[in-house]
Amino acid sequence: MPTGSAADPDSSRGRLCQTLAMGWLRRRDPQLLAVRRAARVTLVACLGFYVCRYLLDTPAMAPYALFGAVALGALSQIPGTPRRRAGTLIAVLPVAWLLVSLGTLLSVSNVAAAAGMFLFGFVVSYVGVGGPRLAGLAAGMQLLYILPCFPPYDPGSLPSRLAGVTCAIVLLAVAEVALWPDPVPTPYTARLADAIDSLADCLSAVADSWEHGSKERLAELLPEATDRADALRPSRLPPLQRPASAGRRDRALSAAAGTARLLLGRAVDLFFVEQRGAVTLPAATNLVRRTAGCTASAAAWLRGRGPLPDTDQVAAALSEFRVARMNTDPGGIPPERLRLGALALALGEWTKSLVVAIRLAAGERPAHADPTGPFWYAYRSTPSLYWHRLRENLTPRSVAFQGALRLAAALAVARLLAGELDLSHGFWVLLTILTVLRTSAAETRSALRPALVGTVAGSLAAAVLLVVGVHPTVYAVVLPVVMLVGFAAGPLLGLGWSQALFTLVITLVFAQVTPVDWRLAEARVLDVLVGAAIGVLAGLFAWPRGGGGELHRAAGTFLGSSAEVIRETVAVMADGRPPGAALPRARLAGQLADASFALYQSERHSAAAVDWQATLLAGHHAVRGAEALVRSCPAGGLLPCVAPLTSAADDVAGRYDRAAADLLAHRRTLVEPVPAAVEWPTDLGQDLYIIADLRVWLDGLREDLGRIPGLPEPGDDLRVRVSRVADGAS
Repeated sequence: MPTGSAADPDSSRGRLCQTLAMGWLRRRDPQLLAVRRAARVTLVACLGFYVCRYLLDTPAMAPYALFGAVALGALSQIPGTPRRRAGTLIAVLPVAWLLVSLGTLLSVSNVAAAAGMFLFGFVVSYVGVGGPRLAGLAAGMQLLYILPCFPPYDPGSLPSRLAGVTCAIVLLAVAEVALWPDPVPTPYTARLADAIDSLADCLSAVADSWEHGSKERLAELLPEATDRADALRPSRLPPLQRPASAGRRDRALSAAAGTARLLLGRAVDLFFVEQRGAVTLPAATNLVRRTAGCTASAAAWLRGRGPLPDTDQVAAALSEFRVARMNTDPGGIPPERLRLGALALALGEWTKSLVVAIRLAAGERPAHADPTGPFWYAYRSTPSLYWHRLRENLTPRSVAFQGALRLAAALAVARLLAGELDLSHGFWVLLTILTVLRTSAAETRSALRPALVGTVAGSLAAAVLLVVGVHPTVYAVVLPVVMLVGFAAGPLLGLGWSQALFTLVITLVFAQVTPVDWRLAEARVLDVLVGAAIGVLAGLFAWPRGGGGELHRAAGTFLGSSAEVIRETVAVMADGRPPGAALPRARLAGQLADASFALYQSERHSAAAVDWQATLLAGHHAVRGAEALVRSCPAGGLLPCVAPLTSAADDVAGRYDRAAADLLAHRRTLVEPVPAAVEWPTDLGQDLYIIADLRVWLDGLREDLGRIPGLPEPGDDLRVRVSRVADGAS
């Protein structure tokens, strides 16, 4: 018993240390995703390497078995369930063969290898614009060309290299499913269902408040609905969980989320509108209640608890509302009393768009195709949609194009210099660029210091290990441990730790393939310094301001295009002019602005003088509102009111133009929300309803512009808080 008693303190301390370590790990990696992934990659890489090196005795095959697993297991970020990730790995196997083959053949000369590096570096990076799955594979696929494009030029080893890569990818696909699979993340459809369900409750509460006069229930529901709508914003989701691919389903889900946020903003507008004396209030109440039912049905289907909703119910409600307006003469009624009905009609039209988007996400297609409408992609094939995404971003104004060109140029220059300077293990230069090059010069500099410090520390440890000299068996035994810790260290401890441990991993690998000495560590430091210098220069000379620099131009262009949309929409509805190209141009400008904003959010910035989300909100409201108005209201027929409508449109469009000019000039924009004085008629009969619809849209756009300067303060009211999420952006 005395022995046991003496052992108890040590045992307790051991359990305490273990508990503290697990607590620390759980805080940094709650679901142990980094540890699971590191364990899978380590097991696959080491298994492939040992089998090829020692069991099959093929040294040319072993590095490709290991680095193939590192490329697609550690450097790549593949979204989806474990089974879907495994399917993606098998699907990219032919592309891996192609890259390894071309790298092997083009290593015949430095110029050929550098030219291939530029071409494939750009293509592999640029195709990531097609969605998170392609973007997540980019860095790993780059490595599959980088590794074989260096000497020795040995086409005869190509079969062994391809066999090694195949072994790595197949084993990795099996490991994704069979070895500690990651927990399945919350599906985007579940988040969307939560947001739409809360929206349905809010709409039902709006109708109740009009019938019973109490807005307390709506006030209680709106905060939770706002939080759920906010959770749909791309900036609130990990990049791999965003519906951002070019395919029809992701486009439809993104459109449904944007429409849900717009509907919530409209519900808040209805919360603040004065219903006493409003024309057609009973019909508006019925319309809002029916829209609540449609949105609830959409949420139920997304959860798998009901049939796929159709547009018949909301279309019938819209027809009934329009009939009720036709049977109510608005002559002599002040325009303010028509506002509630106009808001309700816009809400019904957007609900119809929401249902159409949900049906598209389910694989259905609308009965009537509109190649220029918001659902233009409904009848396009998947390849044509991806080609459309690639083509529309093939411009120097696209941040995807800029990033791909920056990276391709840096890798090509690095490959040429490494060959001309005859750097041993020159692929480390290119690997360093993949590690440190960021979207802006400032971000690259911030990554540089930990990368260099970690590399030097790891190289010193490797040099000591090689100088002391150990039996090769020790390298084989230590490699899995160092690799496991190294791959987990990046997400948990930072770039410096991962670089230090990865340097040790590379040393242990090459020590088992070819004779090495302490100069291997020296070469590693030199190559990293060269790669870091090239990365910094690329960051300084190629779009050094990253997303922040392009965002001013993209947002300014978007608002300028939106001004044209405003003028054109009013001209179509008031004067009967045929629709032009303003809407398609504005949609493309909005997509480029959204991409720039997404990149901007991934970078570190000080507090901005511009509320970028409110800026994009102003553009998206102009585009989405114009789409709904042109679709639902008759063109022309408002000739008696052309003058005041044109004056109001010019006023709002002029404000958009001034805001756009300020953004392009990097000036702080100040737009007064006070409308210009316009005398509105009260004797145009049914046309007054259409005028009310246009006025609601224009007044909302004017308010949106007023929110652009500065970020909202935390204490702002409910309307401002909801405006942060009701951006409609994809």
